[in-house]
Amino acid sequence: MTIACIEMLSFGLAHLARAAHSCGERLALLTGVEPLYLHELATLPPGTIDVIPVDTHDRQAVGKALRAIGDLRGLISSTDTWGVTGAELAAELGLPGIDPAVIRLARDKARVRDLLHRSGLSRVVPFPVDDVASVSLDQLASAVGLPAVVKDTAGTSSANVWLVRDADDLARLRREAADAALFGSLFAEPFLPGPVYSAETVTWAGQTRLLGLSSRLMSAQPWFREDVTAFPVALPPDELREIEAWAGAVLAALGYTDRFAHIEIAMAIDGPQLIEVNPRIGGALVGEAMCRALGVNVYAGLVDLALGRRPRLLDAALSGGPAVAFVLAYPQQAGELVAVHGIDDLHRYPGQPRWYPTKAIGARIAHVADGRGYAGIVLAEGPTAEIATHRAVAAAGAVHVRTRQSC
Repeated sequence: MTIACIEMLSFGLAHLARAAHSCGERLALLTGVEPLYLHELATLPPGTIDVIPVDTHDRQAVGKALRAIGDLRGLISSTDTWGVTGAELAAELGLPGIDPAVIRLARDKARVRDLLHRSGLSRVVPFPVDDVASVSLDQLASAVGLPAVVKDTAGTSSANVWLVRDADDLARLRREAADAALFGSLFAEPFLPGPVYSAETVTWAGQTRLLGLSSRLMSAQPWFREDVTAFPVALPPDELREIEAWAGAVLAALGYTDRFAHIEIAMAIDGPQLIEVNPRIGGALVGEAMCRALGVNVYAGLVDLALGRRPRLLDAALSGGPAVAFVLAYPQQAGELVAVHGIDDLHRYPGQPRWYPTKAIGARIAHVADGRGYAGIVLAEGPTAEIATHRAVAAAGAVHVRTRQSC
């Protein structure tokens, strides 16, 4: 029997394949960008995954490819871009899955903001920015206060997010947003001052378990680039229980019944404040970090959910392994990726650091101020998330990503 996956995050495919095989299922990957997965596919014996080339932006072609799998038992679509498509096709094919309307809601950050405010779970009210060319500082100050954050309702990877503090920031917003490729529309919300974390959760039949918190060290303002992540964050047990209850209430308000979630929060003076809800496992190496730190293959939860059964993760003892941290390696300037120096030196650093490439030599890197721009990731382990972070940052200092500007 077969479980199909419509695309995947950059990493996690090998863990997912092993989880499917342990349940006696084959895994089929529908993809239009097979080179994205070459690093992971190279770690598996040939034939472990059935790779089905298809234009995954063509919904009709994806549906046809899925119907051609005679023994299809489940469908996984654990990405932002294909989340709605996957939920809709699962419903059409009579496969287990979450209500597509819930994923449509979760993918609209402004609607989520509005619903949670009306439910008393967020103090933030979204303000639609229908015409970025005419929006004024006075309007933003009156609607959400300054500094304000203006972003894409359906954005991802920290792309198309602008901090507006003054007239210079507003001018930059107008200039850059005019040429931006948006997935939704723009809206404004208050800037939430405080460290950023993500609650990594799994939910079944309305019951939510907090698997742990991942930290997020961000670039300097006005950018929102994610630079360093660590898991699991050692908050006091009472605070973790409070966040677990709060995250469960947030997901329940969205009608979110059976899914992983990656809930970004700012720990403000008045407690956790929602940044956004992502209906998936965390990106980059969050899934890898959870597998190592929790001592289980968390991707088995994706298989369980695809088969319509209670995820074993909800009841598993998560005694765990080492804490994990990783650093996203960006070039200093946009251009053609020509080299990554220092990888051969990683073995000299503590924490068993490892390099995970995300772009091939020759790739064009157009953005260096958000998550579209990193060429790879340095991951390291430690007895605590704090020590793992120190080790990952030290090792990443040896790595230099070099680009060449086009003539």
